[in-house]
Amino acid sequence: MRTSNFDKIKKYFGGSKKPLIQEIVREPTAGGVIFRRNKKGEAEFLLYQDARDRWTIPKGHIEPGETAQVTARREIGEETGLKKIELHGWLGKVNFRYRRIDKLVLMTTQVYLVKALDPNERLQKEEWMNGLKWFSFHEALDEVEYEDIGKLILLAMKRIRQENL
Repeated sequence: MRTSNFDKIKKYFGGSKKPLIQEIVREPTAGGVIFRRNKKGEAEFLLYQDARDRWTIPKGHIEPGETAQVTARREIGEETGLKKIELHGWLGKVNFRYRRIDKLVLMTTQVYLVKALDPNERLQKEEWMNGLKWFSFHEALDEVEYEDIGKLILLAMKRIRQENL
């Protein structure tokens, strides 16, 4: 059976149409660039690998009545198992947008600089994560998926050095 030229190109003009966006949803979130000092005194950064194999920082939705700082602390505990942490101030915010069926989701993440106080505290990843790992500064920059998160890791390293954290 012969395929017409129209059949060859129609895949570009239809087929799996996405539903029209019906609603714009704002989702405030908070998280942290988490670091620790290894035995050599070098800063290491904690990233998790999501279900799509993208390395990023722990973050989650701000619940009603929570501040962004409280959310960052809670989400870090839930997503990494780290409880012995110290927040060292706000690093910045990152804006993400993505589609969820017929909704456009606008997510703003407040990001804090967070120090893991116990270098031996055991990491505990959540079920949906593909990985959770400490990286050297340069490895973290190479592995992180999102450019804006990479910029915050650079800013974090600058603050770590300036403030001798």
